[in-house]
Amino acid sequence: MPGRRAFLLCLLLAAVPAAAQETDDEVLRDALWTRVATARPPDRPSVGLALSGGGARGFAHTGVLEALGYAGFPVDYVSGTSMGALIGAIYSSGQPIEELWAFGRDAERLKVARDFKGIKILPLIIADKLITPTYITRFIEDRLGGLTFEKLRKPFACTAMDIRTGEKVLFTEGPLDIAVRASVNIPGIFAPVRYRQRYLVDGGVVDNIPVDAARGLGADWVMASVMENQAARNPETVLTTLLQVIDIRGSLLAREAEKSSDFVMRTSVGDMAVADFDRCVEAGEAGLTAASARMDRARESYLIYAAPRLVEKL
Repeated sequence: MPGRRAFLLCLLLAAVPAAAQETDDEVLRDALWTRVATARPPDRPSVGLALSGGGARGFAHTGVLEALGYAGFPVDYVSGTSMGALIGAIYSSGQPIEELWAFGRDAERLKVARDFKGIKILPLIIADKLITPTYITRFIEDRLGGLTFEKLRKPFACTAMDIRTGEKVLFTEGPLDIAVRASVNIPGIFAPVRYRQRYLVDGGVVDNIPVDAARGLGADWVMASVMENQAARNPETVLTTLLQVIDIRGSLLAREAEKSSDFVMRTSVGDMAVADFDRCVEAGEAGLTAASARMDRARESYLIYAAPRLVEKL
């Protein structure tokens, strides 16, 4: 484990009070948490995790997932949009978290950013043709090709939009790689993904935090993992302007989705922009720090929700 991540996880461990210092309330909370964390639905309320979009900033979900795993926080269902769909699909397939960190470390070598920063608008206008995101498509196919939703370790859903009708399309079955490719597909730049007579683009345009999708899978209690948009840089190209407009639209939609979630795990990623894929690890570490700091609150929120069911089982 890289030294920086090890240090951040140690902070989470240090946040757990020693038994000798615990109050009666803390002892009760810890006892209830042990009971909840080792139980399975329906003995406890099922937990859903909704991962927002956000481009490179969305890599913060990796740190959140690692913190949840370290804390023993149960996750039964996963939903995701855009980058959240990619992270969520890999996680739900049972691949280790380290596979996601490897993607972050290798993002520059894999030239993922070229799918965004290397695009020149004038050639697109002259060619009058949308393009296919080469590097992202290759990454998705290498890790998710051949998998279906039905073969995943955890039930998973992701969203896209039909560019012809504006409808939200919810994927819960069939080929996984096609669904994820559709969910990360930026409208206006990348060619729509054609699937079952639909032409699909980035789901963040219609559902940036798929809380309802997690509930539709069966989740009783849903945590939303989202990123704060604090980018202060002005867009420098037509492409980055388009990305920022889409991002702002997604953020506006996200406000309502946050209200429908039971807990929001929010990560501040500073001035990171949507296309800053050379800073993925930085976003992941920010997610790990934020989730570690708020883990006790997340546990308390879930315990309060689960209390009636726990009492019934006594």
